[in-house]
Amino acid sequence: MKFVALSLIINSPDPKTGVTLSQHDKLASVLAQAELVEQLGYDAYQIGERHGAPFLCSSPAVLLTAVAARTSRVRLLTGVTVLSIHDPVQVAEEYALLDHLSGGRLDLVIAKGNHAPHYSTFGLDPAEQWDVLAEKYDLLRRLWSEENVTWSGRYRAPLVDVTTQPRPYQRKIRVWHGSATSRQTTELAALRGDPLYSANGFFRVAQYRELIDHYRQRWAHYGHSGEPLVASAFPALLIRKTSQEAVEAYRPFWNAQRVTPAAKHNKSPFWELEEFIEHGSALVGSPEQVLDKIHRFTEEYGQQLTGIGVDSLPVEWQREQLEWFANDIVPDLRRAYPSSLWAPEAAAELPVG
Repeated sequence: MKFVALSLIINSPDPKTGVTLSQHDKLASVLAQAELVEQLGYDAYQIGERHGAPFLCSSPAVLLTAVAARTSRVRLLTGVTVLSIHDPVQVAEEYALLDHLSGGRLDLVIAKGNHAPHYSTFGLDPAEQWDVLAEKYDLLRRLWSEENVTWSGRYRAPLVDVTTQPRPYQRKIRVWHGSATSRQTTELAALRGDPLYSANGFFRVAQYRELIDHYRQRWAHYGHSGEPLVASAFPALLIRKTSQEAVEAYRPFWNAQRVTPAAKHNKSPFWELEEFIEHGSALVGSPEQVLDKIHRFTEEYGQQLTGIGVDSLPVEWQREQLEWFANDIVPDLRRAYPSSLWAPEAAAELPVG
């Protein structure tokens, strides 16, 4: 198993102190966190894309370029690139440039995005979001794999004999499809032979399992060989020596999160923290409980990449949790679930975008 630390760069008041970091300090803490993630032996660092408060991650390409300059080994993932609101030509150019500057460490994760303000901010009709995403992704694939592209579609001006520059540094940049609520995502990923990144943020385990099962069924339907790649994210992490300590330490952050616009927009079924821990993706408990839960998720999902998030915690707690997870959780899971993801010798055999 491989491990990625995810940040959406949420800059909200600390629910215990009421203090909010300056935007400059928050962004600086993210770069420091990326360096720490590499030092602790994580395999990748991931930055999401949101437009509007409390998020500061409006441009993953810019932020990951800064991360690339301060690291040398970790893979760089978006989480996600909201392709439906962007011009594929610009995405092809910017991320190919990042691919070069990072020495070929980029994986792109795309989706329509589930942040409600995206569509009004960028003047898109939510009713067309899936069609927009599919069309733009098909164009992006061509721009990265072909030269002198001539193309026409519904959602941008036609192209005639266009070759984007620079060309990607990697032979192929792997493209994952971020999945949270809909079979349209799993269908598109399976159709194109791409890996799936299960978001796991707001709903019950069974709902995400159904999407992953659908993805694997459709993968086989389209005749792809081999086992498809699946990633699974755990956006809430807090480890303490005992379960009771962990739950009470996390409760103020849970109470703040459950009334946010994002939680209301996604209509999460969880109201009580204990229910979220029991039936959702929250990794809140003792080291033994957290390890057991990831084992159970892996039996359910079969993921080869596990993502964790500590965004909602104070900066000093984030460091503590990343260290604790790396030292007490990761070694057991690496032994239990060997993975060739990102291994150079296996690159030609892995599903790629």
